Amino acid sequence: MSELLPTAPYRGTRDFLPADYSVREQVFHRLYEVIESFGYQRYDGPILESAEIYEAKSGRELADQQLYTLVDRGGRRLALRPEMTPSVARMIAGHAGELTFPARWYTNVNCHRYERPQRGRLREHWQINVDVFGTESAQAEIELVELVHAMFAALGASTDMWRLRINDRVLLESMLVDLVKVAPEQVKPVSKLIDRWEKLPADRLAEDAAGLGLSDGQFERLGSALRSGLALLDELPAEAKARSTLVPVLEQVPELVSYDPLIVRGLDYYTGTVFEIFDTDPANPRALFGGGRYADLAGLFTTQKIPGIGFACGDVTLPDFLATHGLLPAAAPEVDAAVLPLAGDLFGPARSVAAGLRAAGLRTTVSLEQRKLGKELTRVARAGALVAVLVGAEDWARGEVTVRDLGGRDQVTVPVAEAGPAAARIVRAGRGIGSAGRGIGSTAGAG
Repeated sequence: MSELLPTAPYRGTRDFLPADYSVREQVFHRLYEVIESFGYQRYDGPILESAEIYEAKSGRELADQQLYTLVDRGGRRLALRPEMTPSVARMIAGHAGELTFPARWYTNVNCHRYERPQRGRLREHWQINVDVFGTESAQAEIELVELVHAMFAALGASTDMWRLRINDRVLLESMLVDLVKVAPEQVKPVSKLIDRWEKLPADRLAEDAAGLGLSDGQFERLGSALRSGLALLDELPAEAKARSTLVPVLEQVPELVSYDPLIVRGLDYYTGTVFEIFDTDPANPRALFGGGRYADLAGLFTTQKIPGIGFACGDVTLPDFLATHGLLPAAAPEVDAAVLPLAGDLFGPARSVAAGLRAAGLRTTVSLEQRKLGKELTRVARAGALVAVLVGAEDWARGEVTVRDLGGRDQVTVPVAEAGPAAARIVRAGRGIGSAGRGIGSTAGAG
């Protein structure tokens, strides 16, 4: 006998059983509704892309260490997408002549990175991306900030549970060059040091800064600048602040953001505003959302200038946040109703009754095998059914069926045509749904 294959998924990936999938989809669909209410349209794209688009702009860490790559039979180097932004920039550039700008797009796709699996980070995850293309206006930043607030509100999260920390790479570069006196060619490596600032002890930061060529005085000025918060803006040249799209955000919606010079974002294509959203609970100190402005990412594919700004949130850190704050919804029940034939020759009539229940908007199953009634009632109740419709020989001969409330244990015999409405009333009452009823796929009452 051959050795059995393992049942566990590949390390860093997950199986989603129906209950897990239900929870995830409830969260996603709440977010979809909010995003679309702001006028964003959903799109999709291929999971395979040319490896070059990530090597050109996403940064060496991702390109050299995290890409899953392959060579197809034509000798082309491909990669499983590690993120969606380069792909959407390619799509926008390729169809720019057909689009009306600003273009508001969003998607939810699976992404792959070869990383060490840990809390909040896996090798495969699903990621909602929201982007605006074709505008340099700071109003795009403000719109996305407001959208993030609306998304968290839709999930039941109050503003004390999370914090939106925001910076601007224009201001960051000015701080380094004009205040810290870093050489222009050192801006990028020092920025990467700042990106690790909160993760490293002070002696390690000083050591790494020295390794980058910073003097003790420069390191001291850098630390002071990073701690100064909004006061830092008063020290920066007016020219840098005039080029910043963040300054209008801080002026117009200061209550929605927290200016933080420590926010850098690791991807190389960001050129302006950058931001991250953090859980404020010390039990889950991770970034939940992240994004920023990219002035020239579409320039990989077209000579037309198409600036963009966007953010992403994943299905690993976001559920951790919701669980930390007791906001994760319960899995939705599998079914609303079950039709049980009481004799072997009644499966046909049972399927006919089930069709009527489905027409009434109820998720309905029919028994596939003849079992004892008590066992079948227990089984369908465990699956979440609130009502069972019993199809017996004598009732069926009279054109009737029995509708049983599995919660209250009451039952009533009704004409076949009335089984759907009778069952729907029981389900609406049991799920706490109003008289308008529920449609297939609704998550009303779940959680």
